[in-house]
Amino acid sequence: MRRFVLAAVASVVVAGWVLVPQLMGNDPLPVLRNDAGWRSGSLLAPTSLGDRLVGPVVEGVWLADGTVPAAGARSRVAAQALRDLHALTLANGAVAAGPDGPWAYAWPRDSAFVAVAFAETGHLADARRVLGFMGRVQLPDGGFEARYRLDGSGPPDGRPRQTDGAGWVLWSLDRVRAASPDRVLSPALRGLRDRAVGFALAQTDGGARLPEASPDYWEVSERRVTLGTAAPLAAGLEGASRTYAAEGDSRRAEHVARAAHRLRALIRTQFGPDYERHGHSGGLDAAVAMLMPPFAETDDVAAERAWARYPVLALRSAGGLAPGVAWKSDGVSWTPETAMVAYSAAASGHPLVAEHWMTWLSHHCTTWGSLPEKVLPDGSPAGPAPLAWTAALVVLTESELASHRSGVAGPLASSVSG
Repeated sequence: MRRFVLAAVASVVVAGWVLVPQLMGNDPLPVLRNDAGWRSGSLLAPTSLGDRLVGPVVEGVWLADGTVPAAGARSRVAAQALRDLHALTLANGAVAAGPDGPWAYAWPRDSAFVAVAFAETGHLADARRVLGFMGRVQLPDGGFEARYRLDGSGPPDGRPRQTDGAGWVLWSLDRVRAASPDRVLSPALRGLRDRAVGFALAQTDGGARLPEASPDYWEVSERRVTLGTAAPLAAGLEGASRTYAAEGDSRRAEHVARAAHRLRALIRTQFGPDYERHGHSGGLDAAVAMLMPPFAETDDVAAERAWARYPVLALRSAGGLAPGVAWKSDGVSWTPETAMVAYSAAASGHPLVAEHWMTWLSHHCTTWGSLPEKVLPDGSPAGPAPLAWTAALVVLTESELASHRSGVAGPLASSVSG
């Protein structure tokens, strides 16, 4: 049996090298954009002398007011990730994806994960503030632009909308609800929820069809719907159903749950059993993690197998993962996709897998302790640092692992049962 497993793994690795295309292979490698002074030199830096002087004290009090979920050597990384998330979040609730340049905008996807990280570490008011910003910039049809200016005045350019944002926001609302003392969604956030539900139902015809083609976390144009767009909508509808049930609104809870069930079945039909980016083409990518806990129940064996294959096929020379097996073969590892695998592993009962990826991430921070967007083939950090999505995923993964170590049901179980 062991010989069979080893042979199967070897064949998958060989297949991965054959499948990975040379997409944009001549592009220069990225560089590390920031240094330890990013807080004072970025667009997010406090403008007054008083704010600059009291900032570190306020941040220390804020951190102490919650919990740092990690244990041992990784506690420093988790604490820095939380500090970075705090620094990337403005008073109005806008979360910058990164400290400068094209990253200094608020993406619904990143904001959704940051809100959950805040809620699950005891910073519930900050979580609600982030989601409140999303409610203010939400479009009339309940969807979202790809990204927003940090002052909430709209998108910075004409790039296409990203449909997955509504799904991530709905998923986030449920997780924040589950972390609340009364386990009910704040009334101030219910309009955001209702509008996003309306958008998700319209996009999928109540779960009867896949959503329209849209860019997803790859940030590239798409002519066909991707798993990274469809899966978050299913997760969001399931989360919304739980929020309605917690309010005693069984009629809407059942209606949304039925739509989510239909959409899940359609995803299995159209994307399974291989679960490649476009169904039966495009190769595996990190979206397979969106079919696992904490985004879905583990009742699809084919999806679990695809999830297990993705890190093997997408492995890069520095030890991290590419966004997908069809990504350009430049050897660069991407931290959000690596952290997404860690998070889904921790939430789905694979703590050793999660520990492996968390250890890798902790060993590839910047010299000042922030998590970068990318890691070069030689192991050095690159891109903006910190990156909000990665920082949030690291905090959430550590939270799941802490629950596993303590033997207490993790946040996912609490959300589903609540």
